[in-house]
Amino acid sequence: MKRAILTVKETSRDNNAGPKAKLDIEKYLMEDGFTKWNFVINQKSILQKAKVAYLDVPAFFAKNKDVDEIFLQYPTYSKIVTNQLIKRLKKLHSKVFLIVHDVESLRLHYGEKDYIHEELSMFNIADGLIVHNCQMKDWLSQNGVTVPMESLEIFDYDNPAPVVDNDDYIGSICFAGNLNKAGFLRSLSLSKATLNVFGPNPAESYGQNVSYRGQYSPDELPVHLAENFGLVWDGTTPTTCDGLFGNYMKFNNPHKASLYLSSGIPVIIWRQAALADFIEKNKLGLAIDSLNDLDEVLANISTTEYKNFIENTRNIASKLRDGSFIKKAIHNLELKVGGNE
Repeated sequence: MKRAILTVKETSRDNNAGPKAKLDIEKYLMEDGFTKWNFVINQKSILQKAKVAYLDVPAFFAKNKDVDEIFLQYPTYSKIVTNQLIKRLKKLHSKVFLIVHDVESLRLHYGEKDYIHEELSMFNIADGLIVHNCQMKDWLSQNGVTVPMESLEIFDYDNPAPVVDNDDYIGSICFAGNLNKAGFLRSLSLSKATLNVFGPNPAESYGQNVSYRGQYSPDELPVHLAENFGLVWDGTTPTTCDGLFGNYMKFNNPHKASLYLSSGIPVIIWRQAALADFIEKNKLGLAIDSLNDLDEVLANISTTEYKNFIENTRNIASKLRDGSFIKKAIHNLELKVGGNE
């Protein structure tokens, strides 16, 4: 059976982790025998997007028809390219699946009925979806998605850096991400624990025991992490995860969690986050309600409890580095739709 992984890539490159999840999935599936199909777009050029959509896409599929299954990494961040891809893919005698990295109806367009209808109608054109987790799957089902869906559980993470040596417990935490979105950091102070912050767009200053440690590419960053825990939090306040991105945590799998875990670093995550279930079930760290509890929570962790977190995290790290979760999700989805018969 011939299978293809189709990824739309952007011409720009910077130190944010945006494309890494797609590139990692592409790598792992190629290891599993998939053919790689790529289109490159310039996000700033409407004309170039139109050329890709109306010239490059039709020409490509006119020459590439002999494939049984096509997995498109969604979204492509270009509506015209996405629409043309779906249109052309459905003309092939192939099964078309979407690997969903973001549901914009839950992220930037939450509560916008027209947008939600349009996006979910497009999902229903596919033969099946791989979505982040059961919470995302349930929301999509409740809002009209009827095609088979499989939960990824957590994003895999290609991480060639050695697993960190963080066995000595000192109550240290790291946070990595676009610091423009991390407004909560500007009003967070710690008295016992220490928090090291990595990423672009830092604030001019941070509170007590919160230190900025620089910006690195996704491939370089794991080498600079050595803390006891990695923090997964979003929004403007330490007391809860709020706003559009805070709400999105109730449905998505933040990629930074995979960065930490693949590095051998247990996770601290907002208790209402969808991924909190996975963290607690597998004993990979802690779920908390407020960052104002950090000092007390970290002070109460025993040596035995932390050792257990470390052992479980290093076990899951090997799976994340092998692409185990995307490969398992694809296998299960194929079983649901009869793709392996």
